[in-house]
Amino acid sequence: MPVTFTSAKATSAKVAIFVDVQNVYYTSRQAFNRNFDYNVFWAQATKGREVSKAIAYAIDRGDRKQQEFQNILRAIGFEVKLKPYIQRSDGSAKGDWDVGITIDALENSEDADTIILVSGDGDFDLLVEKLKIGKGKNVEVYGVAALTADSLVNAASKFIPIENELLLR
Repeated sequence: MPVTFTSAKATSAKVAIFVDVQNVYYTSRQAFNRNFDYNVFWAQATKGREVSKAIAYAIDRGDRKQQEFQNILRAIGFEVKLKPYIQRSDGSAKGDWDVGITIDALENSEDADTIILVSGDGDFDLLVEKLKIGKGKNVEVYGVAALTADSLVNAASKFIPIENELLLR
């Protein structure tokens, strides 16, 4: 039987990934008392796809353990963006990346067929709608089902629950 060789390079779908690190940390801990497995997530989310952009958004408290975790994220393939942890005089804390994630997702959407958002924050439902309807993108949302806003689940092209294999043992 003759073997046919083709020089045409197969094109893979491109994906852009945006991870709300604080949200996934706290929701995974609250629901399962376990941590999110970034390695398994990366393998699942990128399988058969080219990564055009991958950003993990975190709060920087300056401790060594967090810096080690941030280096792990970089080794996986994420760009890590940090904001300082701000403790207010009334005892409350501030450390929100919603606007930064939104801007980056909109600015980087042209280079991707699919946008992946890892967060359960309902504030992102408008972003997801804009990416889907306004920019014609497929938007996959990963979140802890019990702690992900219904509006975000409903806005997504596909919702992937964070559970079992996406959690560290």
